[in-house]
Amino acid sequence: MSTATTRWNRVSRRPLADVLDELGTARTLAFAELRPGIVVMSVNRPDRGNSQTVEMFGEIAWATATLRNAPLRALIVTGAGGKAFCTGFDLDEVDVLTRMSVSDFTDLVETAASGSTGLRALPYPVIAAVSGPAAGGGLSLALAADIRVADQTASFSAGFVRVGLSIGELGTSWNLVRLIGPGRAAELAFTGRTVRAAEAHRIGLADLLTETGSALDAAIELAETIADNSDDGVRSTKNALVRNFENTSLRSALEVDTRGQALVMQVPTTRRAPADLEGTAP
Repeated sequence: MSTATTRWNRVSRRPLADVLDELGTARTLAFAELRPGIVVMSVNRPDRGNSQTVEMFGEIAWATATLRNAPLRALIVTGAGGKAFCTGFDLDEVDVLTRMSVSDFTDLVETAASGSTGLRALPYPVIAAVSGPAAGGGLSLALAADIRVADQTASFSAGFVRVGLSIGELGTSWNLVRLIGPGRAAELAFTGRTVRAAEAHRIGLADLLTETGSALDAAIELAETIADNSDDGVRSTKNALVRNFENTSLRSALEVDTRGQALVMQVPTTRRAPADLEGTAP
């Protein structure tokens, strides 16, 4: 590709090392490329149960926007220290919220929401590696991933009602209903009870269940398996899954599928694949 063709594009052509250098300035998140093209984003407040702060909401929104065009094969989201995924909003910062004006609080909520939608909008797979509690806003973060890998210490709680709040936060209600069904979602939302790892796996809240302390390793292994496939094929598949998760019309879903399949068939490696598969066993 000519220099003239690529010179305008300073975003998607950035080397991953440059992207990670920029993200390294975050104070509440940590980033590491543990395998080629596989980056781990850690909620980095282990001394506070990896709880969320006003600053963290802004950094997650900024990070997902920065990662949008990064040359990744997969992003893994986890909690630093391995004892908690994310325990929700840090109650020591409640006074910060009470001092905000209506417009400031609206800006904060919109920023926090853009972090959740930003994760879902990433064009490559996002995997949550959950050890310990994912509660409140931490549950919202886990639900924003495409896949949840949990170890035996993991727990999930939509405990908003226990502190006088609504489950209508950061997409939790929308995601939870679609993952586990309206009845189960209502029971968890109304009671605010904690779901342990085995039950979470049984009802579909966790997609893979691993041994204690192995959630991150299992997520990395899964990401490596995904990365063995065509990058364009995986990205097109992610687009189809996310868009058709929201589609209510089969016709609209088929249009997404057809357009995506037509585009990936123009990739040289994809066009060779059918010939490479000839004669192989099913």
